[in-house]
Amino acid sequence: MLSEQHRDLVKATVPLLEAGGEALTRHFYGIMLDEYPQVRPLFNQAHQASGAQPRALANGILQYARHIDHLDALGPLVGQVVQKHVSLQVLPEQYPIVGGCLLRAIREVLGAQVATDAVIDAWAAAYQQLADLLIGAEADVYAAAAAAPGGWRGARPFQVARKVIESDEIVSLYLQPTDGGPVMAFRPGQYIGLKLTVDGQEVRRNYSLSAPSNGSTYRISVKREAGGLVSNFLHDAVGAGTTIDLFPPAGDFVLQPGSRPLVLISGGVGITPTLPMLHAAHEQNRPVSFLHFARSGRVHAFRDWVDDLVARHAQARRFYCYEEHGTAPADAHGRASAELLERWLPARDVDAYFVGPPPFMGAIKRMLAKLGVPAGQMHWEFFGPAAALEA
Repeated sequence: MLSEQHRDLVKATVPLLEAGGEALTRHFYGIMLDEYPQVRPLFNQAHQASGAQPRALANGILQYARHIDHLDALGPLVGQVVQKHVSLQVLPEQYPIVGGCLLRAIREVLGAQVATDAVIDAWAAAYQQLADLLIGAEADVYAAAAAAPGGWRGARPFQVARKVIESDEIVSLYLQPTDGGPVMAFRPGQYIGLKLTVDGQEVRRNYSLSAPSNGSTYRISVKREAGGLVSNFLHDAVGAGTTIDLFPPAGDFVLQPGSRPLVLISGGVGITPTLPMLHAAHEQNRPVSFLHFARSGRVHAFRDWVDDLVARHAQARRFYCYEEHGTAPADAHGRASAELLERWLPARDVDAYFVGPPPFMGAIKRMLAKLGVPAGQMHWEFFGPAAALEA
């Protein structure tokens, strides 16, 4: 149980985490992934190599330590972690592995003079509190998914019914369950977890659901990433008839009900979760502005689909901006700017959803704030580990 003394010791380590949290989490991942291969499928090695995953974990640990007296101050962070864990099927028995490696990393990085037995005991109690919180929340989500119409628990085999080239670098996979049963509904903006075997190794990844929920199939749309293990496998080795294990839909970046005008802003393959949102706005006859930024018309996926839907929706508008000239007609050229957003936003009192590379989202967030869009009406999603958009 976490005592007051434990809390004081954990909070006392905050300055150390601020100064060297990333070094600690890098060491932690080194220990865990070397010594416990059974958890490797849960982690994207590209995010490890880039430092994105250690930075994200360091930030999460720091936030937890800062707010250990009032965890409600963590806001949506806990819910985001729960949804990511559920999408990859993190299990209760994996938490002791993580905890043991984290405590060992604290001891080895900070040294025995700083990470005394009392400090380690405090962090052990703090970790157990967090683990219990996450395990309980995840159990509720797992149970709800299993009980939902068309729902399930764990991996369910799906077959690729169709593979469609959407642009020079994006393909869509249409997935239907091999058991012929229905599939659970999802909310616009959610993603799904895949379990694959690539080069003899199990890997797990999340991909946004890019078509509206229909109760019988799912669609994901995947960009080929340079050096991307899974994206290249899905592009090159997976085709119609291939069987893939899926986990139930998850994610809390979802379109919220409301009457304010909706603004959907995407960069590159970030367009995928905004497509079901645009469809939902059409179904609700909700005013919507769809803004998409891409390098060129060659890599812009789903243009015809968006154009058709907007043409049939009296309160919808769409705007495209390409960095390159000459590949297809566009409303603007260059990169996202406050001037473009000011021109294309229908008002300042809007609900704005934006997805894309973290630098793009950081820029969009700052521009929207500058234009007067309230912070509580901005919503964004990360494809990989969460980062600080203010950076």
